[in-house]
Amino acid sequence: MMSQQVTVVGAGVIGLAVAWRAAAAGHRVTVVDPAPGRGASWVAGGMLAPVTEAWPGEETVLTLGERSLRRWPSFARELAVDAFEPGLSEAGTVVAARDAADAEQLTILADYLHRIGRSVEVANGRRLRSLVPGLASAMRAGIVVPGDLAVDNRQLLDALQAGCTRHGVRFMRESAREVAPKQVVTDSGEYDSDAVVLAAGARSALLHPELREAVRPLKGEILRLRARKGCLPPPAVTVRAIVEGRPLYLVPRVDGELVVGATQYESGYDEAVKAGGVRELLDYAEQVYPSVSEYELAETTAGLRAASVDNLPLIGRLSDGVIVATGHYRNGLLHAPVTADAVLAVLADEELPDDVAAASPARDRKEERV
Repeated sequence: MMSQQVTVVGAGVIGLAVAWRAAAAGHRVTVVDPAPGRGASWVAGGMLAPVTEAWPGEETVLTLGERSLRRWPSFARELAVDAFEPGLSEAGTVVAARDAADAEQLTILADYLHRIGRSVEVANGRRLRSLVPGLASAMRAGIVVPGDLAVDNRQLLDALQAGCTRHGVRFMRESAREVAPKQVVTDSGEYDSDAVVLAAGARSALLHPELREAVRPLKGEILRLRARKGCLPPPAVTVRAIVEGRPLYLVPRVDGELVVGATQYESGYDEAVKAGGVRELLDYAEQVYPSVSEYELAETTAGLRAASVDNLPLIGRLSDGVIVATGHYRNGLLHAPVTADAVLAVLADEELPDDVAAASPARDRKEERV
């Protein structure tokens, strides 16, 4: 591949993964971001779970997620060689429902997954509690997905930055104001390059006119809890739950912390943590795993997911030639390997696999022509 000067706008998990892989492939890479490794990626739970995120009508999202999930083990090994282990876990996921209405949602999901040939185990409450000691007795039914992975999002971000540094990536700690196919404008000046990759998450919509209606911010709050002496430790597996129709997740960390999330609502670009969101998460978490009521509340944080209209990310060239990698919604960490692979292919003018090409930002224009 011919070496190019590449400017990546955004240093969340997508931007950092693209920068690391591009630099490792021999490109000269500059990353523009005022706070590398922060944003929505810093707030994420770390679930790599395309199956438990699946829903009827979103088959293209599922297929893309499964491609990236298969890529994750080798992606993690490559990163461990260049930097250090990103904290990949293969413990799997348990999804639990609290009442009959919640269980009905899981029945719909399980039936759909079986219809399209995905294997999940339907479990009763006793089976769930054998896998998750300490799970509330009210959790009456669920599904078990052993193939799901999880990653320590903050360890991953640190590893990606270390990998970038090893390969000579230059970091410009400032905000982009405008992007063009071969130029990025910031408050301090203009940066020219052979290619620009726009990977600024929800804020990508502010930097290119084609994304103003294609990507929007969805606010989500998370909590980090820490088990205290004498408390039941966090679950050994990721626990997802539906409580009163609302989704919840509890993701353990090896240091004894438990990530609890996530609220989701329209709030523009406001990243303040609301007291109501914290109260809701604590209440639902206690209904699922009662011991958390005795845990230390270590952190409350909010972030902005970049949601697209159809929940499929936008990966590829915009009409003017800017390469875009955004709109990953809840799946930014999951999609990092496949997105980085795709951007490298775009830089080399290579054809993308069909399931990746489905995420082209031109898909709406193609549908309009049809």
